[in-house]
Amino acid sequence: MSWLIAVVFIGVYIGMALGRWPGLAINRTGIAVIGAVILLLSRAITGDGALAAIDFATLAVLLTLMVLSSQYAASGFFDWIGHRITHLGGGPRGLLAGVIAVCGVLSAVMTNDVVVWAVTPILISGVLARGLDPKPFVIAAACAANAGSAATLIGNPQNLMIAEFGHLDFGAFLLACGVPAVMGLVVVYGVILRSPMMRAGAGAEAGTEAGTRTGRQDAAGAVSPLDKTILTKAVIATFAVIGIFIFVEERALWSLLVVAVLLFSRRLPTDQVLGRVDWHLLALFVGLFIVTGAMSQDDAIARLFHDVLISLQINQPAVLAAVSLLGSNTIGNVPLVMMLLSLGPDWSETMLYGLAVFSTMSGNFLIVGSVANIIAVEQAKKAGTVISFTDYARIGIPITLISLALSLGWMTLISWGVS
Repeated sequence: MSWLIAVVFIGVYIGMALGRWPGLAINRTGIAVIGAVILLLSRAITGDGALAAIDFATLAVLLTLMVLSSQYAASGFFDWIGHRITHLGGGPRGLLAGVIAVCGVLSAVMTNDVVVWAVTPILISGVLARGLDPKPFVIAAACAANAGSAATLIGNPQNLMIAEFGHLDFGAFLLACGVPAVMGLVVVYGVILRSPMMRAGAGAEAGTEAGTRTGRQDAAGAVSPLDKTILTKAVIATFAVIGIFIFVEERALWSLLVVAVLLFSRRLPTDQVLGRVDWHLLALFVGLFIVTGAMSQDDAIARLFHDVLISLQINQPAVLAAVSLLGSNTIGNVPLVMMLLSLGPDWSETMLYGLAVFSTMSGNFLIVGSVANIIAVEQAKKAGTVISFTDYARIGIPITLISLALSLGWMTLISWGVS
């Protein structure tokens, strides 16, 4: 069955790279599910093997973070924070700094995808009200969300997988990856501030001051007040999740307890809370877990991939950074990390830190490098702002290359562990 596993694996990961199979209206989630079903029906992987391949701990924590973000959305927090960002003083520079700081910090505790999805529409309306071009600010939100999410174990899906795989400590991870994350946010600000797209609209706000005042007043009146009760519950739950990651070994089970507590409500219906959960992303994870699990459980294929990665010297930081850059912008950073963890060499703790930082920073290179980028661009399009592949690449490529160089220097500085 090795040949069938290899064919399915290649077909699925080509689909991850292209976003769909040519001629068919099947997205990445559908491709992963179909691949898993083929392997199960053909007995290329057994039911027990499939269950063993699925990382339920990662899925449980990811579900918890989605439900937590749903709680924040229900409280009106995202509307409120988006309104506050767009009303910052200091002109376009102050607005840019605010977008980057807020999206970066929020992504470290709420996952980058959710933050971008919630903030982008409000950000666009507020920026337009100030007479500015929304494009650099939307790109800033996406890039900052990616960079900020690198700081913590719960910042993005790939970090969750890496954390569960290596049983990493929350504090140690923050110390190792927080510095590259902060440097990444600074790079995002510096590159976008000097970009032609940003400079072209730098004087627009001053030239449309009257319209800006009117826009701000209109936006202020349109924002609903915060539901402090729901928000308080969300904040307490956030600290609980962080506490679980710091002090508890059974993270998945205790995280699900947080979900149960959030569902236990007199005001928020279960349908509303669970309706914001990205079930498609969870299904994508399940499908990919089974496909990569079939590969890792086949001795011949697993040995081949292991030998190839060893020959590439992937335990060297520069090589891992290059692989992360290439893989994240072809098959995507989540499928890449899943594949490397399943089929790669023995991973030292510092190598796992490097994989987390490099795969996350690489997501800023192109629109397709990160789900957060795709969400930001799609949300912008719905709001009438079209960000082309070239628009994004002109900013994303220098941000990524500079961020990776700085991250590579940092990872080398903290004594890279070679397995």
